[in-house]
Amino acid sequence: MANTTLLYYSKLLVRCSAYEKDGSGGGRVRVNGAAHRVPLQVGAALETSINRSLVGLMRPPVLSQPPTEEAEGRRSQRQNIPSEKQTVDPFRQAVIVEGGVRYRQTVVVRSYEVGPDRTATLETVLNLLQETALNHVWMSGLLGDGFGATHAMITNNLIWVVSRMHVQVDHYPIWGEVLEIDTWVGSSGKNGMRRDWLVRGRSSGAIFVRATSTWVMMNKVTRRLSKMPKEVRDEISPWFIDRHAIDEEATEKIIKLDTNATYVDSDLKPKRSDLDMNHHVNNVKYVRWMLETLPDQFLQQHQLSSIILEYRKECGSSDVVQSICQPDEDTIMPGENVSIVMGPSLSQEIINGHHSLAGALQQWPTKYTHLLQLKANDKYEEIVRAP
Repeated sequence: MANTTLLYYSKLLVRCSAYEKDGSGGGRVRVNGAAHRVPLQVGAALETSINRSLVGLMRPPVLSQPPTEEAEGRRSQRQNIPSEKQTVDPFRQAVIVEGGVRYRQTVVVRSYEVGPDRTATLETVLNLLQETALNHVWMSGLLGDGFGATHAMITNNLIWVVSRMHVQVDHYPIWGEVLEIDTWVGSSGKNGMRRDWLVRGRSSGAIFVRATSTWVMMNKVTRRLSKMPKEVRDEISPWFIDRHAIDEEATEKIIKLDTNATYVDSDLKPKRSDLDMNHHVNNVKYVRWMLETLPDQFLQQHQLSSIILEYRKECGSSDVVQSICQPDEDTIMPGENVSIVMGPSLSQEIINGHHSLAGALQQWPTKYTHLLQLKANDKYEEIVRAP
């Protein structure tokens, strides 16, 4: 039977105030803990505020005009986008190495990038991979004004979309740890590009993360996949390196799940903050939805070591998403987690009556298959699969 996770929120007390905008300040009202000059007008002030808000909502939306060339120039100047190849970026602590085509950046794991265990989250790792990829294009001198798009791509109304990604995590970095992230690109067939990453600890040199991905082009207007124009290939091919961070073998086809899976979380809705500059949900958000479908007790005892993502469709701000997860029961390790509790044997009644103890003694599968899909016209369309 499908399980749905329920979240419970505690009440939050908010300090608030309201006032009439008459310029004199005589109608000012402050609520909750502060003296107010006109206590009997609180209701009227709030009613006036609400009426004004409703009037604003009923007005027809004002469509924003495309930015002028002058505005585009000012924005480009603020972003400091170089028009020529750079070999050193002192602001991002980055350099171009290996014959001038491989990018290396030094980063520090910040406090807001770690979880309760003080180690970087998987979202942090994926965000760092995305950021260094964009910075690589920035230093190449090829970056236009798009989300990693080159000048020729912008001319052809093209954007990058990831079609496949494989991440292997050997060790999660900790808060304050200094990392060196290398990334480079290579060819992937006639119309694709491969991008790889290596994440190392700067002090030890140990490899923490390996990742590889495949990117294709989408028309920004029609939202359909596109062939790679010759002028785009001519731009990026001098940066190609024939090297792989992960030596991938032929992988099995990822099975398609349905709502009969063990874990199902429905009615997930993207927030505005989930959208990227290409106006669709960022791929890092997909991974968050997947992980949140897993039981909390499992996540408290395990860390993800490998994930493969196959992207099928983009997701927009108005879409409703369903996250489905099915454990592979054949991957339960013999005796896993049983040795956590030492001492006399406990009856099953005692174990079941103590939820945290039951979770510690439970044997969890170590492999899961995920599916994200969006609801469209009484049917579901796949967004991404992941084993």
